[in-house]
Amino acid sequence: MDMHTVVNGEGAERGLERVVVGDGRASGVTASDVLAVARGGARVQLSEEALAALAAAREIVDALAAKPDPVYGVSTGFGALATRHISPELRAQLQRNIVRSHAAGMGPSVERDVVRALMFLRLKTVCSGHTGVRPEVAQTMADLLNAGITPVVHEYGSLGCSGDLAPLSHCALALMGEGDAEGPDGVVRPAAELLAAHGIQPVELREKEGLALLNGTDGMLGMLVMALADLDTLYRSADVTAALSLEALLGTDKVLAPELHAIRPHPGQAASAANMLSVLKGSGLTGHHQDDAPRVQDAYSVRCAPQVAGAGRDTIAHARLVADRELAAAVDNPVVLSDGRVESNGNFHGAPVAYVLDFLAIAVADLGSIAERRTDRLLDKNRSHGLPPFLADDAGVDSGLMIAQYTQAALVSELKRLAVPASADSIPSSAMQEDHVSMGWSAARKLRTAVDNLTRVLAVELYAATRAIELREGLTPAPATRAVIDALREAGVQGPGPDRFLAPDLAAADAFVRDGRLLAAVETVTGPLQ
Repeated sequence: MDMHTVVNGEGAERGLERVVVGDGRASGVTASDVLAVARGGARVQLSEEALAALAAAREIVDALAAKPDPVYGVSTGFGALATRHISPELRAQLQRNIVRSHAAGMGPSVERDVVRALMFLRLKTVCSGHTGVRPEVAQTMADLLNAGITPVVHEYGSLGCSGDLAPLSHCALALMGEGDAEGPDGVVRPAAELLAAHGIQPVELREKEGLALLNGTDGMLGMLVMALADLDTLYRSADVTAALSLEALLGTDKVLAPELHAIRPHPGQAASAANMLSVLKGSGLTGHHQDDAPRVQDAYSVRCAPQVAGAGRDTIAHARLVADRELAAAVDNPVVLSDGRVESNGNFHGAPVAYVLDFLAIAVADLGSIAERRTDRLLDKNRSHGLPPFLADDAGVDSGLMIAQYTQAALVSELKRLAVPASADSIPSSAMQEDHVSMGWSAARKLRTAVDNLTRVLAVELYAATRAIELREGLTPAPATRAVIDALREAGVQGPGPDRFLAPDLAAADAFVRDGRLLAAVETVTGPLQ
């Protein structure tokens, strides 16, 4: 059941979508829902099925709370303190205390879209009917999202096991009217003031609710979903920049022939080669690799571009499979089962998500690395097949793009450091009760930086390749290439000429890749790329 719907009514007048959450299961939320709420500001609505499931699960928790037998998270302490039975008069205080004590993050605030994704995904699990949270608590979570109130969540505090504890605790703290939050105007204020200004009553937590609000992989999953969306754009963009570099280097497009890729049937590789071939169609620059300086084959960074990008695409496909499974999950401990049992479990461990976050960081580093090698080749007069040194106007007087490549190299070096897996690490915590953790939040944070830096790396390659193509006087680029160059120049990125202040050009090229204008320009000629 696809729960991502566009409805009329409040919020629709502002052009916002509304995402309906909950059909009594956790399987109705999609990646597009997460993006709509996290980045598009979509409003959130709880379905009648969700409200019914919440009420039914709550009845089970209330019944257990009334019994003398200890139940973890309902009538006991937490973690290494789970052996203490908590008397009824202290249980509300217990739930408040776990939120307050676990809201122990440090460092800079994380981005608004990350927090909104985290809040929405926790709400998704709450609405599954497996957590025992009351309907009014879930509704308050939706109210905060709809009001544009974003709790302040800090960079450090999650080990990725028992979920993203500190980040989720800061969100739960705001539900209680405590801590700080950012309003829809971007100004940070006390959460109590923001809730009052929007007519939202702070929640009074009851048995199990504090724990249920903290115990999930929602932060790392939200960042994975957003990274996958960004990488979809960047991998297609990388096919474009690789094609332009091949063209600028007078390479051959024969290596992109479908029959060559069919005999090594990796789907990502075939898609990447097909994209490059589409971009190069009609080029007057390809096939000149035997003209002045005969070469049997192009360098690996050019010839093997589809193989490297394709491997990354296949890694993305695997990561998307993991993300979809996690989106269909109800992660909490303990969980309320459909037969009425409340059972402890280890589903909060972030390993499945952490691994693919690290896999993606490796793929991103390699894609950035091969793009930098093509850029360096464009600038080297001994390997660029007739281009001026550093693509300079008057080499010696002008330095051309020498230092643009330095910047790109620094970014690639950082990508390689970010590729070191966080999930290979584990630091025991909670008096050795939580003696193995995933570090998935850390994996997600470094992937987010890596995706950001990959965008800049591709922007430098784009800047160099388009400049080089324009220096190939007398040769006509492919129509798709011409469309990219025209759109790039219209965006304020200047072409060949004497040295000038380069940072503004590079920033404009970065924005051109980042906001999708590169793909839009290409696809006016090629149609949608794969």
